[in-house]
Amino acid sequence: MSVAFVTGSGGLIGSEAVRHFAGLGLDVVGIDNDMRQEFFGPEASTAWNVRRLSDELGAAYAHHSIDIRDRDALAKLFGRYGSDIAVVIHTAAQPSHDWAVRDPFTDFDVNAGGTLNVLQNVRQHCPEAPVIHCSTNKVYGDRPNSLPLRELDTRWEIEPGHPYEQGIREDMSIDACLHSVFGASKVAADVMVQEYGRYFGIRTACFRGGTLTGPAHSATELHGFLGYVMRANMERRTYKIFGYQGKQVRDAIHSSDVVSAFEAFFRQPRSAAVYNLGGGRHSNTSNREAFALAEQITGQEMITEYVEANRIGDHKWWIGSNEAFQADYPDWKQVYDVPMIMREIHEANVDKWVPKP
Repeated sequence: MSVAFVTGSGGLIGSEAVRHFAGLGLDVVGIDNDMRQEFFGPEASTAWNVRRLSDELGAAYAHHSIDIRDRDALAKLFGRYGSDIAVVIHTAAQPSHDWAVRDPFTDFDVNAGGTLNVLQNVRQHCPEAPVIHCSTNKVYGDRPNSLPLRELDTRWEIEPGHPYEQGIREDMSIDACLHSVFGASKVAADVMVQEYGRYFGIRTACFRGGTLTGPAHSATELHGFLGYVMRANMERRTYKIFGYQGKQVRDAIHSSDVVSAFEAFFRQPRSAAVYNLGGGRHSNTSNREAFALAEQITGQEMITEYVEANRIGDHKWWIGSNEAFQADYPDWKQVYDVPMIMREIHEANVDKWVPKP
Protein backbone atom coordinates (compact mmCIF):
# COMPACT_ATOMS: atom_id res chain seq x y z
CA MET A 1 0.00 0.00 0.00
CA SER A 2 1.23 3.48 -0.92
CA VAL A 3 -0.41 6.29 1.05
CA ALA A 4 -0.69 10.04 0.56
CA PHE A 5 -1.27 11.68 3.95
CA VAL A 6 -3.10 15.02 3.60
CA THR A 7 -3.77 17.44 6.44
CA GLY A 8 -6.54 20.00 6.00
CA SER A 9 -8.07 17.60 3.48
CA GLY A 10 -11.44 19.39 3.39
CA GLY A 11 -9.94 22.72 2.36
CA LEU A 12 -9.19 24.17 -1.06
CA ILE A 13 -5.68 22.79 -1.58
CA GLY A 14 -6.15 19.77 0.66
CA SER A 15 -9.19 18.49 -1.25
CA GLU A 16 -7.51 19.14 -4.59
CA ALA A 17 -4.51 17.15 -3.37
CA VAL A 18 -6.75 14.30 -2.20
CA ARG A 19 -8.31 13.96 -5.64
CA HIS A 20 -5.05 14.39 -7.49
CA PHE A 21 -3.03 11.85 -5.55
CA ALA A 22 -5.92 9.38 -5.49
CA GLY A 23 -5.92 9.77 -9.27
CA LEU A 24 -2.26 8.74 -9.29
CA GLY A 25 -3.28 5.46 -7.66
CA LEU A 26 -2.35 6.22 -4.05
CA ASP A 27 -4.64 5.52 -1.12
CA VAL A 28 -5.31 8.83 0.60
CA VAL A 29 -5.60 9.42 4.33
CA GLY A 30 -7.03 12.83 5.18
CA ILE A 31 -7.40 14.69 8.44
CA ASP A 32 -9.68 17.69 8.85
CA ASN A 33 -11.81 18.62 11.87
CA ASP A 34 -13.51 21.59 10.16
CA MET A 35 -11.76 24.26 12.23
CA ARG A 36 -12.45 26.61 9.32
CA GLN A 37 -16.04 26.72 10.55
CA GLU A 38 -14.79 27.65 14.02
CA PHE A 39 -12.57 30.37 12.55
CA PHE A 40 -15.06 31.96 10.13
CA GLY A 41 -18.55 30.66 10.88
CA PRO A 42 -20.93 28.16 9.26
CA GLU A 43 -20.60 29.51 5.70
CA ALA A 44 -16.90 28.61 5.73
CA SER A 45 -17.43 25.00 6.81
CA THR A 46 -15.53 22.37 4.82
CA ALA A 47 -17.97 19.57 5.75
CA TRP A 48 -19.60 19.68 2.30
CA ASN A 49 -16.23 19.12 0.65
CA VAL A 50 -15.38 16.17 2.90
CA ARG A 51 -18.71 14.53 2.06
CA ARG A 52 -18.05 15.03 -1.62
CA LEU A 53 -14.58 13.48 -1.37
CA SER A 54 -15.94 10.43 0.43
CA ASP A 55 -18.75 10.02 -2.12
CA GLU A 56 -16.44 10.41 -5.10
CA LEU A 57 -13.48 8.34 -3.95
CA GLY A 58 -15.06 5.68 -1.75
CA ALA A 59 -12.52 3.29 -0.26
CA ALA A 60 -9.62 5.21 -1.82
CA TYR A 61 -10.14 7.97 0.77
CA ALA A 62 -10.08 7.49 4.55
CA HIS A 63 -11.15 10.56 6.49
CA HIS A 64 -10.25 11.28 10.12
CA SER A 65 -11.62 14.22 12.13
CA ILE A 66 -8.40 14.91 14.01
CA ASP A 67 -7.18 18.25 15.35
CA ILE A 68 -3.68 19.00 14.07
CA ARG A 69 -2.77 20.03 17.64
CA ASP A 70 -3.68 16.58 19.06
CA ARG A 71 -0.27 14.94 19.26
CA ASP A 72 -1.50 11.60 20.57
CA ALA A 73 -4.19 11.14 17.93
CA LEU A 74 -1.83 12.24 15.18
CA ALA A 75 0.90 9.86 16.36
CA LYS A 76 -1.53 6.93 16.40
CA LEU A 77 -2.62 7.63 12.84
CA PHE A 78 0.94 8.03 11.55
CA GLY A 79 1.90 4.89 13.43
CA ARG A 80 -0.94 2.93 11.83
CA TYR A 81 0.32 3.59 8.30
CA GLY A 82 4.06 3.95 9.06
CA SER A 83 6.40 3.37 6.14
CA ASP A 84 3.45 2.93 3.75
CA ILE A 85 3.17 6.73 3.77
CA ALA A 86 4.73 7.84 0.48
CA VAL A 87 4.11 11.58 0.77
CA VAL A 88 2.78 14.04 3.35
CA ILE A 89 0.94 17.13 2.12
CA HIS A 90 0.44 19.62 4.95
CA THR A 91 -2.25 22.20 4.19
CA ALA A 92 -3.96 22.49 7.60
CA ALA A 93 -3.69 26.05 8.94
CA GLN A 94 -5.37 29.09 10.42
CA PRO A 95 -5.19 31.35 7.33
CA SER A 96 -6.37 34.82 8.38
CA HIS A 97 -4.49 37.95 9.54
CA ASP A 98 -7.59 39.31 11.22
CA TRP A 99 -8.53 36.13 13.06
CA ALA A 100 -5.01 35.58 14.40
CA VAL A 101 -5.15 38.85 16.36
CA ARG A 102 -8.25 37.67 18.20
CA ASP A 103 -6.61 34.46 19.43
CA PRO A 104 -2.82 34.40 18.98
CA PHE A 105 -2.45 31.21 21.06
CA THR A 106 -4.71 29.16 18.79
CA ASP A 107 -3.19 30.70 15.65
CA PHE A 108 0.34 29.78 16.75
CA ASP A 109 -0.62 26.36 18.10
CA VAL A 110 -2.31 25.43 14.82
CA ASN A 111 0.18 26.96 12.38
CA ALA A 112 3.51 26.46 14.13
CA GLY A 113 2.76 23.71 16.66
CA GLY A 114 0.65 21.71 14.21
CA THR A 115 3.43 21.82 11.63
CA LEU A 116 5.98 20.62 14.19
CA ASN A 117 3.63 17.77 15.11
CA VAL A 118 3.49 16.66 11.48
CA LEU A 119 7.24 16.92 10.99
CA GLN A 120 8.12 14.95 14.10
CA ASN A 121 5.69 12.18 13.14
CA VAL A 122 7.28 11.98 9.70
CA ARG A 123 10.69 11.74 11.32
CA GLN A 124 9.54 8.91 13.61
CA HIS A 125 7.23 6.91 11.34
CA CYS A 126 7.98 7.59 7.66
CA PRO A 127 11.28 9.47 7.25
CA GLU A 128 11.53 8.60 3.55
CA ALA A 129 8.27 10.39 2.75
CA PRO A 130 8.64 13.84 1.18
CA VAL A 131 6.86 16.61 3.11
CA ILE A 132 5.07 19.27 1.09
CA HIS A 133 4.20 22.29 3.22
CA CYS A 134 1.75 25.03 2.28
CA SER A 135 3.55 28.14 3.44
CA THR A 136 2.59 31.66 2.36
CA ASN A 137 3.99 34.83 0.84
CA LYS A 138 3.13 36.46 4.18
CA VAL A 139 6.45 35.12 5.51
CA TYR A 140 7.93 38.16 3.74
CA GLY A 141 5.85 40.42 5.99
CA ASP A 142 5.22 43.89 4.62
CA ARG A 143 8.66 43.98 2.97
CA PRO A 144 7.04 44.01 -0.53
CA ASN A 145 5.50 47.39 0.36
CA SER A 146 9.01 48.90 0.38
CA LEU A 147 9.38 48.21 -3.34
CA PRO A 148 9.16 51.22 -5.69
CA LEU A 149 5.55 51.16 -6.84
CA ARG A 150 3.57 53.37 -9.21
CA GLU A 151 -0.14 54.07 -9.00
CA LEU A 152 -1.90 53.35 -12.29
CA ASP A 153 -5.58 53.69 -13.19
CA THR A 154 -6.66 50.29 -11.83
CA ARG A 155 -3.64 48.93 -9.97
CA TRP A 156 -0.31 49.45 -8.29
CA GLU A 157 2.69 48.35 -10.35
CA ILE A 158 6.40 48.00 -9.76
CA GLU A 159 8.77 50.40 -11.48
CA PRO A 160 9.88 49.12 -14.90
CA GLY A 161 13.37 47.62 -14.91
CA HIS A 162 13.33 46.64 -11.24
CA PRO A 163 14.94 43.22 -10.51
CA TYR A 164 11.52 41.98 -9.33
CA GLU A 165 9.64 43.27 -12.38
CA GLN A 166 8.79 39.69 -13.42
CA GLY A 167 8.01 38.70 -9.85
CA ILE A 168 9.37 38.66 -6.30
CA ARG A 169 11.98 35.95 -5.75
CA GLU A 170 12.95 33.94 -2.69
CA ASP A 171 15.97 36.19 -2.05
CA MET A 172 13.68 38.85 -0.55
CA SER A 173 14.51 39.17 3.17
CA ILE A 174 11.98 38.11 5.77
CA ASP A 175 13.72 40.12 8.53
CA ALA A 176 13.12 43.59 10.02
CA CYS A 177 9.58 44.01 8.77
CA LEU A 178 6.02 43.72 10.10
CA HIS A 179 4.47 40.30 9.57
CA SER A 180 1.16 40.31 11.48
CA VAL A 181 0.56 37.64 14.12
CA PHE A 182 -0.52 35.21 11.39
CA GLY A 183 2.58 35.92 9.33
CA ALA A 184 4.82 35.25 12.34
CA SER A 185 3.23 31.87 13.04
CA LYS A 186 3.67 30.93 9.40
CA VAL A 187 7.32 32.02 9.48
CA ALA A 188 7.88 29.69 12.44
CA ALA A 189 6.31 26.80 10.53
CA ASP A 190 8.22 27.60 7.34
CA VAL A 191 11.60 27.71 9.08
CA MET A 192 10.87 24.50 11.01
CA VAL A 193 10.05 22.68 7.77
CA GLN A 194 13.36 23.86 6.34
CA GLU A 195 15.16 22.78 9.50
CA TYR A 196 13.79 19.23 9.39
CA GLY A 197 15.14 19.14 5.86
CA ARG A 198 18.59 20.44 6.72
CA TYR A 199 19.08 19.01 10.21
CA PHE A 200 17.40 15.62 9.81
CA GLY A 201 17.75 15.14 6.06
CA ILE A 202 14.02 14.79 5.45
CA ARG A 203 12.97 15.84 1.97
CA THR A 204 10.88 18.93 2.51
CA ALA A 205 9.50 21.79 0.46
CA CYS A 206 7.97 25.07 1.58
CA PHE A 207 5.64 26.44 -1.09
CA ARG A 208 5.16 30.13 -0.36
CA GLY A 209 1.84 30.63 -2.05
CA GLY A 210 0.32 33.79 -3.38
CA THR A 211 -3.47 33.77 -3.70
CA LEU A 212 -4.44 30.10 -3.93
CA THR A 213 -7.90 29.77 -5.38
CA GLY A 214 -10.45 27.62 -7.14
CA PRO A 215 -14.08 26.45 -7.01
CA ALA A 216 -13.55 24.26 -3.92
CA HIS A 217 -12.86 27.31 -1.74
CA SER A 218 -15.28 27.84 1.15
CA ALA A 219 -14.96 31.57 0.49
CA THR A 220 -15.65 34.07 3.26
CA GLU A 221 -14.82 37.73 3.90
CA LEU A 222 -11.64 37.09 5.87
CA HIS A 223 -10.19 34.49 3.53
CA GLY A 224 -10.57 33.56 -0.13
CA PHE A 225 -10.08 36.68 -2.31
CA LEU A 226 -11.36 35.70 -5.76
CA GLY A 227 -13.92 33.26 -4.40
CA TYR A 228 -15.31 35.94 -2.12
CA VAL A 229 -15.40 38.53 -4.92
CA MET A 230 -17.60 36.17 -6.91
CA ARG A 231 -19.68 35.21 -3.88
CA ALA A 232 -20.30 38.83 -2.92
CA ASN A 233 -21.34 39.68 -6.45
CA MET A 234 -23.60 36.66 -6.88
CA GLU A 235 -25.24 36.92 -3.44
CA ARG A 236 -25.49 40.74 -3.63
CA ARG A 237 -23.32 41.27 -0.57
CA THR A 238 -21.38 44.44 0.18
CA TYR A 239 -17.68 43.83 -0.46
CA LYS A 240 -15.45 45.84 1.89
CA ILE A 241 -12.30 47.21 0.26
CA PHE A 242 -9.55 47.77 2.81
CA GLY A 243 -7.27 50.62 1.76
CA TYR A 244 -4.89 51.22 -1.16
CA GLN A 245 -7.77 52.64 -3.26
CA GLY A 246 -8.75 49.08 -4.14
CA LYS A 247 -5.74 48.90 -6.43
CA GLN A 248 -3.81 46.29 -4.43
CA VAL A 249 -2.49 43.53 -6.68
CA ARG A 250 -2.44 39.78 -6.06
CA ASP A 251 -1.24 36.97 -8.22
CA ALA A 252 -3.65 34.04 -8.26
CA ILE A 253 -2.98 30.36 -8.89
CA HIS A 254 -5.61 27.67 -9.35
CA SER A 255 -5.58 24.77 -6.91
CA SER A 256 -5.03 22.26 -9.74
CA ASP A 257 -1.88 24.12 -10.84
CA VAL A 258 -0.71 24.05 -7.21
CA VAL A 259 -1.11 20.30 -6.77
CA SER A 260 0.51 19.56 -10.13
CA ALA A 261 3.55 21.37 -8.67
CA PHE A 262 3.22 19.17 -5.59
CA GLU A 263 3.30 16.08 -7.80
CA ALA A 264 6.45 17.29 -9.53
CA PHE A 265 8.18 17.67 -6.15
CA PHE A 266 6.86 14.28 -4.97
CA ARG A 267 8.42 12.58 -7.99
CA GLN A 268 11.79 14.32 -7.60
CA PRO A 269 12.05 15.56 -4.00
CA ARG A 270 14.81 17.67 -2.49
CA SER A 271 15.68 18.57 1.10
CA ALA A 272 14.84 22.00 2.53
CA ALA A 273 13.54 23.39 -0.75
CA VAL A 274 11.84 26.81 -0.70
CA TYR A 275 9.72 28.03 -3.59
CA ASN A 276 7.46 30.97 -4.24
CA LEU A 277 4.40 29.59 -6.01
CA GLY A 278 1.70 31.78 -7.45
CA GLY A 279 0.08 33.15 -10.54
CA GLY A 280 3.08 35.29 -11.41
CA ARG A 281 2.85 37.52 -14.45
CA HIS A 282 0.63 34.88 -16.05
CA SER A 283 -2.26 35.34 -13.61
CA ASN A 284 -2.73 38.41 -11.42
CA THR A 285 -5.30 41.09 -10.71
CA SER A 286 -6.12 44.08 -8.55
CA ASN A 287 -9.32 44.39 -6.53
CA ARG A 288 -10.74 46.83 -9.05
CA GLU A 289 -9.87 44.60 -11.99
CA ALA A 290 -11.40 41.57 -10.26
CA PHE A 291 -14.61 43.53 -9.61
CA ALA A 292 -14.85 44.47 -13.30
CA LEU A 293 -14.37 40.86 -14.33
CA ALA A 294 -17.01 39.64 -11.87
CA GLU A 295 -19.45 42.20 -13.27
CA GLN A 296 -18.69 41.04 -16.79
CA ILE A 297 -19.28 37.39 -15.86
CA THR A 298 -22.57 37.90 -14.00
CA GLY A 299 -23.93 41.06 -15.57
CA GLN A 300 -24.40 42.51 -12.07
CA GLU A 301 -22.59 45.48 -10.53
CA MET A 302 -20.47 44.94 -7.44
CA ILE A 303 -21.74 46.46 -4.20
CA THR A 304 -18.71 47.86 -2.41
CA GLU A 305 -17.75 49.86 0.65
CA TYR A 306 -14.37 51.53 0.96
CA VAL A 307 -12.53 51.37 4.30
CA GLU A 308 -9.61 53.82 4.37
CA ALA A 309 -7.36 51.75 6.65
CA ASN A 310 -5.62 48.81 5.03
CA ARG A 311 -5.24 45.53 6.90
CA ILE A 312 -2.07 45.44 9.01
CA GLY A 313 0.75 43.78 7.10
CA ASP A 314 -1.27 43.61 3.90
CA HIS A 315 0.62 43.75 0.62
CA LYS A 316 0.05 46.64 -1.74
CA TRP A 317 1.54 44.63 -4.62
CA TRP A 318 2.38 40.97 -4.76
CA ILE A 319 3.38 39.18 -7.91
CA GLY A 320 5.66 36.27 -7.11
CA SER A 321 8.23 34.67 -9.36
CA ASN A 322 7.95 30.94 -10.11
CA GLU A 323 11.42 31.02 -11.67
CA ALA A 324 13.15 28.93 -8.98
CA PHE A 325 10.54 26.17 -9.09
CA GLN A 326 10.47 26.10 -12.87
CA ALA A 327 14.27 25.87 -12.97
CA ASP A 328 14.12 22.70 -10.85
CA TYR A 329 10.94 21.34 -12.49
CA PRO A 330 10.92 22.62 -16.09
CA ASP A 331 8.05 20.34 -17.16
CA TRP A 332 5.59 22.06 -14.79
CA LYS A 333 3.25 24.47 -16.54
CA GLN A 334 0.46 26.77 -15.37
CA VAL A 335 -2.89 26.27 -17.02
CA TYR A 336 -5.24 28.82 -15.44
CA ASP A 337 -5.30 32.61 -15.50
CA VAL A 338 -7.61 34.94 -13.53
CA PRO A 339 -10.51 35.09 -16.04
CA MET A 340 -10.55 31.27 -16.30
CA ILE A 341 -10.48 30.94 -12.51
CA MET A 342 -13.32 33.38 -11.90
CA ARG A 343 -15.52 31.88 -14.59
CA GLU A 344 -15.01 28.42 -13.11
CA ILE A 345 -15.83 29.66 -9.61
CA HIS A 346 -19.02 31.20 -10.99
CA GLU A 347 -20.06 28.06 -12.85
CA ALA A 348 -19.40 25.83 -9.84
CA ASN A 349 -21.52 27.97 -7.51
CA VAL A 350 -24.23 29.43 -9.74
CA ASP A 351 -26.94 27.34 -8.05
CA LYS A 352 -25.55 27.79 -4.53
CA TRP A 353 -24.53 31.46 -4.25
CA VAL A 354 -27.86 33.22 -4.80
CA PRO A 355 -29.28 36.34 -3.15
CA LYS A 356 -31.15 35.74 0.08
CA PRO A 357 -34.88 36.33 -0.25
